[in-house]
Amino acid sequence: MPKKRVLVLSASVGAGHLRAAEALAVAGQDHQQLEVVHQDVLELMPRPFQKLYRDAYLDMVGRAPQIFGWLYELTDKPFQEDVLRQAFEEASAGKFYDFVDKFNPDLALCTHFLPSSLIHKRRKKGKFSRTLATVVTDFDVHGMWLATPSDHYFVAVPEARAYLKTFGISGRAISVTGIPTHPVFSQSLDRAEASARLGLRADLPTLLISTGGFGVGSVGQILEALRELTTPVQIVAACGRNEELRQGLQQQFASVENLHIIGFTKAFDEYMSCADLMLGKPGGLTTWESFVKGLAWVVINPIPGQEERNTYHLLEEGVGIWAYQARTLAFKVDHMLKESGRLAQMRENSRRLARPRAAHEILDICADLL
Repeated sequence: MPKKRVLVLSASVGAGHLRAAEALAVAGQDHQQLEVVHQDVLELMPRPFQKLYRDAYLDMVGRAPQIFGWLYELTDKPFQEDVLRQAFEEASAGKFYDFVDKFNPDLALCTHFLPSSLIHKRRKKGKFSRTLATVVTDFDVHGMWLATPSDHYFVAVPEARAYLKTFGISGRAISVTGIPTHPVFSQSLDRAEASARLGLRADLPTLLISTGGFGVGSVGQILEALRELTTPVQIVAACGRNEELRQGLQQQFASVENLHIIGFTKAFDEYMSCADLMLGKPGGLTTWESFVKGLAWVVINPIPGQEERNTYHLLEEGVGIWAYQARTLAFKVDHMLKESGRLAQMRENSRRLARPRAAHEILDICADLL
């Protein structure tokens, strides 16, 4: 029997949606029933659309986060279509629609609401008759994920399932799977060996500062505040693809010992294996990758909206704390590291939430839907 075809659709707006799709594609390589192909929708959209859609998001998050938070709340209107925005998206999607028609999937699996909306529009016109499923890549389900309906929803936590059911969505159409993470994060690595390979020390508590895949965040302020730590630590500051940020920080903190400033890396799972504590913004994917590695969190400057909501879940589950201001960051980290058993318990809570096989679970459920 030929394999059913699953088209995983992402949009490279922030790194998380893309990484979730890539995790699904990797999990699909050896699936017995499915042929899984991943496509970033933005690659098939006109360049001006790409620039507006991606750059407008990153600019607002980086320069005007409070405005972003206001818009996040304003647009949190489940099942209310934004006619003008969706018409603009559909008018730009000719190449994307040609690709979908040629691939002819049995199921479209979306890790961003843009492809979900486009497929829904196609289906309303009778040009797509197959299954549409959505993978929500944050803890909570913002209204943009629900602007257009899907046949099945994959959500991170039981609370998200309960939320969707209040809109009359059948529980059979909602699966709690966690957020899919690349299988590499579930590989067990020897910390001493990984530290030696990365040029790190294995004998110090290691703090990993994450700014997201596109390097959005006030890393300089965080590093400056951590100068006041009284506990000996090692710090790794990950700047993502923001090369200007990386170079600037290397110059600014060149004299600081046990500080490693890195750019984009394919070895982030190894850095996590060497770390004890994550500091920074709790994006959906980064957070679930950290669960697989059993890391605790110190949340700093979460983006208003989805990252603030993610933060509430971390606090509720005993995985992290929220440092509201840089002036007390060192105090909070020192207190966490010195209090007997506290960090160990937070790391155990993190491991309890991990769903390392989320991508496989999602694909198995997709196979059952077909």
